[in-house]
Amino acid sequence: MGGDSRLIKIVVTGPESTGKTTLTEALALHLNIPWIPEYARSYVEGLNRPYTYQDVEIIARYQVKQEKEISASKLTGIFLMDTWLIMTKVWLEMVYGSCPEWIEHYISIAKIDLFLVCKPDLPWINDPVRENGGEMRNILFDRYCEEIKLHSFPFSIVEGNGEIRLQNALGLLRQHHII
Repeated sequence: MGGDSRLIKIVVTGPESTGKTTLTEALALHLNIPWIPEYARSYVEGLNRPYTYQDVEIIARYQVKQEKEISASKLTGIFLMDTWLIMTKVWLEMVYGSCPEWIEHYISIAKIDLFLVCKPDLPWINDPVRENGGEMRNILFDRYCEEIKLHSFPFSIVEGNGEIRLQNALGLLRQHHII
C-alpha cells in the first residue's frame, strides 16, 4: 500500500448476487483496511412494506453521508465501499424511470479511484431482497459499466468464484498500482 498519505476510494459494485459483499469483506480482511458495508440491503430488510422512490433516495443520502464522514476523517490509505451511488442511480432509473439531479451531480464531482465491477458469473442465489435474476443481471452489469464509463471513472471487471475472485481482485488492485 506504499504509505500513501491520501485516501484511496475503491468501490465494489455489480448486479445482485455477484458476491459484492463477500468480496469487499475478503479484500478488507486480506488488506487490513476499513470498509463501508452496503446500506440498501439492511434498510430494505428493515421495512415492513415494499420500498419506494423516497426510500431509495434515503439510502442514497445515507451512502453520501457515510462517504463524507470517511473523507472528512484523517484516514489515509485504501478504504472500500460495498456498492455506491452509481448502482443507486441505475436502480432508480430502472425501477422508477428517473433519478434526482442531486445524485447525478454528486456522482459527477466524486473522486473514486477505482471501481471493481463484479461480473454476474456466480450462480444466482434468491433471497427476499433480490429482484433481478436471470438476464436482468447481465443488463444491469452492462448499465453499471456504461454509467462508470460515462463518468470516466477507472474500473476493472472481477471474475471467478471464491478464492479465485479474491485473487483476481487483488491482481487488479496491483495492476492499478493501488497495492
